[in-house]
This record gives sequence, C-alpha cells and structure tokens, in this order.
Amino acid sequence: MYRGVSHQWGTQRVVCSAPPFVLHCPPTMSPRSTGCFRFTQLGDLPAYQFEAWQSQPHLVHAIFTRHGGVSRPPYATLNLSRAVGDDPSAVEHNHARIYQALDISRSQTVQCHLMHSSVVHVVTVQAAEPRLAPADGLVTAQPGVMLSMRFADCVPILLHDPQRRAVGLVHAGWRGTLQNVAAAAVRAMTENLGCAARDITALIGPSIGPCCYEVGTEVIQSFTTALPEMASSLLRRDGPRVYLDLWRANRQQLLAAGVGQVYNMELCTACRRDLFFSHRGDGGRTGRFGIVIGYRIGR
Repeated sequence: MYRGVSHQWGTQRVVCSAPPFVLHCPPTMSPRSTGCFRFTQLGDLPAYQFEAWQSQPHLVHAIFTRHGGVSRPPYATLNLSRAVGDDPSAVEHNHARIYQALDISRSQTVQCHLMHSSVVHVVTVQAAEPRLAPADGLVTAQPGVMLSMRFADCVPILLHDPQRRAVGLVHAGWRGTLQNVAAAAVRAMTENLGCAARDITALIGPSIGPCCYEVGTEVIQSFTTALPEMASSLLRRDGPRVYLDLWRANRQQLLAAGVGQVYNMELCTACRRDLFFSHRGDGGRTGRFGIVIGYRIGR
C-alpha cells in the first residue's frame, strides 16, 4: 500500500490582499489557448495544460474535460467517478484512456475519497495500491507517483515546486475552503517535502465561478463567522441572491500561506457545461472530470 502522513489544520483568518505579482489568466468563451494555459490534445483526449510547465523535464500534468470517453448521458462522456451511478465498465474504460493519453500506468496513480475537509496525505512511496484514506489534498515528491482527483464544481488547485520536484493536488469545496485546505497542502509540502512556499506555483482550475455559485444562509453565516476579514469581498449580493467567490477565497489563502505565484484559469464549470461537468449546472446528476499531476521517473 501507499504510505502517507496525514495533516489537518484548522481555519486560519487571513487579510484580503493580493500582491501585484499574482497573475490571472483572462476568461475565454472558447476552448482555445490563453496566455497561460494551452488547450491541447493528449492522444485522443482534449485537455488543458499550463504552458510554463510544459517544458519542465519529466513533469506530467493535465486538466481533462468531459469529452473523449465512452460514458452515456448524463455522464457523457469522460466521467472518471465510480460513485455517481455510471456504468462501472465505462468508468474503467475512461480511466484506461487517461492512462494511455498520459503514458502512465494504473499502478502509478494515487486517488482518495474526497470528503470536504482539510486532510492532506503526503505520499511517500510508490506501490500497487492506488487508493488512500479519505482526504482532500495529496502531495508528493516521489517520482513515478501520479496524483489524481475528480471534480464537478469544487475548486481544483494544482501545486508545483520545481526546485524540489514536488507536486500537490487539492479539492476545495466551500467546506474545505473554510478549513483552509489549500494552505494545509502548502504546509504539508514545506514541512514534509522540504519545499519553500515561495518556490511553489499554484493553479486554480475549472470550477464554479462567482457568476454562478449562489449560496444560502448556512454558507453565508459560515464564511462571515470564520473569515470575517474576507467575507465582504467573497460574498456578492444581487437582489435576494448571494453569490460566493471560491476563486478569490482560495487565492487569498494561498498567498497568505506564502505561495510565490497563483494563476487562475477563470473557467466556470456551470457556464462551460460544454467543456466540463457541473454538479450545480447539470442538476446534480452528472459525471466528474479528472486532473492528474506528477513526475515521471527520470530516464
């Protein structure tokens, strides 16, 4: 089995401030390349990659879309979740397509059950068992280990430190954001993998945006209580409706954790259901798109 070290940290209060070195990729209404991210084809699968990472030796990373698989509606077509009601054989076939597109094996891929927490696993060795205990963050500096998660509105955060050849992958829903799971992953990298936070680059991937993420009383009160300094900049009222900006919340938490650069794709999954699965936009019955990051063993 994979052996990991779990870390869980509580919510931290951070001041809402963004240094000028934070770069934001412009939103796009077509699946084309932007100044930061490239829309590409990996084998038969369309995917996004971060241009600055494409030249990094042995680094593997991809943000896949909902296209290129075999699942039928409402999971059409590249659903990677086994827990949403899709045909298990279709899901297995979709995973096989991912592995083939990235030229990796199933045994290299590490996954975990997501539980909307601030639990982070540090993956220290490669072995044949690909599934870890429940968590919402995975980090590793082990070559040959590929971190993988599935999303359909919650915020994906990819982390990379080229100095230590370390990577991380985070799943931040509103509960995980309240618990500062992004900072928990950064802390796991600095305390266990020898990373300096300033050397880490973070990517905020496709997720439900402040344009579409309408929230109710429970979420409003939770953010107002837990993050009072940030709440006014995160919650936007439009008549009787209130919308939450998880992109901004996670960006500010990453900056407060010392991360050197934060990039945001600004691709809303609810707006772009032609590209991505969206739990909110698709009415709750839908698939999950996948993200993979890791280092190959150097040849």
